[in-house]
Amino acid sequence: MAGCSSEEERPLESPVRFEGAIFGSFYQISIADPLTQGELSDIEEGFLAELQSVDKAMSTYRDDSELVAFNQAPVGEWQLLSPEIIEVMAISQSVSEASQGAFDVTVGGLVNLWSFGPEAQPEEIPDDQTLEARLETVGFDALEFDADANQAQRTRDVFVDLSAVAKGYAADQVADYLNQQGFEHYLVNLGGDLVAQGYRDREEETPWRIGIEVPEDGPQTAQLVLPLSNKTVATSGDYRNYFEQDGQRFSHTIDPRTGRPITHGLASVSVFDDSNARADAWATALLVAGEQEGMAIAQANDLDVLMLVRDGEQWKSLASPGFAATFGETLLDELTIEVVQATPDTPTEE
Repeated sequence: MAGCSSEEERPLESPVRFEGAIFGSFYQISIADPLTQGELSDIEEGFLAELQSVDKAMSTYRDDSELVAFNQAPVGEWQLLSPEIIEVMAISQSVSEASQGAFDVTVGGLVNLWSFGPEAQPEEIPDDQTLEARLETVGFDALEFDADANQAQRTRDVFVDLSAVAKGYAADQVADYLNQQGFEHYLVNLGGDLVAQGYRDREEETPWRIGIEVPEDGPQTAQLVLPLSNKTVATSGDYRNYFEQDGQRFSHTIDPRTGRPITHGLASVSVFDDSNARADAWATALLVAGEQEGMAIAQANDLDVLMLVRDGEQWKSLASPGFAATFGETLLDELTIEVVQATPDTPTEE
């Protein structure tokens, strides 16, 4: 018994990392606060419960999820939903409106049309008439919700997919759980959605360091390494899921305003925010919008944004003024990041 007690109380080397699979991706959670062997199982059980709760509510791959039931409910009838789903819908709607439709949780019908669902690519490119017909059914205006009453309805037969926000929301929920347990120094990583709190090394006050991936479909390597503390970041890219046909590249990222995959040179967008759910949605919206329109939107909404843009065979790194203010000119000079000052008459991309 004395031996068991001693093992339970054994301090662990910092940081302690938990790893596993979730949401068809992975989780890595590192805690730099003092931990003992005996505390591990309770902590892991706690944050896994948060992840599973989000999955049960918002997954589109589970027949028993709350969101699937909502999508199967009659059109035009209010449905009682959990406060968590209502919160994610509210975040989604605000980003949709602020991005002028570049973000839209009802885009699932278009994604399926381009077969970026279970299939790898369509047998043929959808024709204009088919696209226009599908576009008429899509639109964030078809989703209405009442936050005070925790209810929502679809006014058209759209398929609501919250996956572009849910992972970020789950990262926030795990962070909230760790805060409630009294932890002050941790890094949550859900498939690249990151929440950094405190320091990796508490004594040296060394911040967590995160890599912004090279936007290529080869082995994962970091294009840029940034210090991160008391901030979250979400990244969207078009370089992992795409197909080529007749020499043209088709991204899995669909512009809900045109119904077509994006074709511009913007390959990756990272958004830094206090809310990872909001950062998640904004990263998708700005990737859809493209370099020029996206940077203008970022500046108009005071977002901390880092873009990686194709420049021939190389990449150029562009930052919003908000990013520059947060990270400082010294780091930007060191990493050769150019700050872009968008103007009201900045041309948008067709």
